Amino acid sequence: MNSESNRSSAYRLDDRIALVTGAAQGLGLGIARELARQGALVLMADLQQEKIEQAADELSRENLNVSPVHLDITDSRWVNRVFADVVEKHGRLDVSVHNAGVGQRISPISELEDDEWNRVISVTLTGTFTCCRAAAQIMERQESGSIINVASVNGQNPAALAAAYNVAKAGVISLSKTLSLELAAYGVRVNTVSPGPVYTEFNRSVMAQRCGSLGISEDEMIERVRKAIPLGRWGEAQDIAQAVAFLASPAAGWMTGELIRVSGGLEGVSAAPPRRPR
Repeated sequence: MNSESNRSSAYRLDDRIALVTGAAQGLGLGIARELARQGALVLMADLQQEKIEQAADELSRENLNVSPVHLDITDSRWVNRVFADVVEKHGRLDVSVHNAGVGQRISPISELEDDEWNRVISVTLTGTFTCCRAAAQIMERQESGSIINVASVNGQNPAALAAAYNVAKAGVISLSKTLSLELAAYGVRVNTVSPGPVYTEFNRSVMAQRCGSLGISEDEMIERVRKAIPLGRWGEAQDIAQAVAFLASPAAGWMTGELIRVSGGLEGVSAAPPRRPR
């Protein structure tokens, strides 16, 4: 095999068993597609049962090796059962990508309600923890594997009016680093991808709220964000998916505890909102 073939194969995921949470749409769907394109069997997990079955069918029609899994990451027993089923059916788990999360309804901290705080933390942070724990137990025993958590630039540079989401994503970053240290002796790698603005269904709902708080149109908001990105464009799901696939591959075999920001150069949105009428 020549050196070019060696380089190509280092990025392949042939015969790997991969699980991706939040895979019914947006970033998760893009990640599942890319891992499958690189040769992995991808178990696409999501709470939205009908939607995940439709998404898996879509990828299957592209001749990709995928399978839908119904999963609520806020239910630890459900998570443990799904991860155990993966090992029972496939013998191992090579790649576990924890992408599932929820956005926050825009609110200043002084008006942020308990239920909203708890909802965001429960799914975005605790749900990621639950999946990390289940994957870690498997990969520690098999002494191999790659865990990739999806955070956000908000976890590094908080945006106003999204405290619960900021804190949840910052927690995901810290969780990843901690787990990378605990699993290093077993040859298991744990890394984080921190996406910038990608115009998914997830981002559209948050964007609409921000437009209302600033009194501008959606088109104006889209353009404002675009101009703030040094590379001059919004991200695509594929941009994030390729970074995840790299971290999952042998090409990243000496990387653990790393945080890769994929944001077109944008470090975060830290603008202070205007005074509110009282």
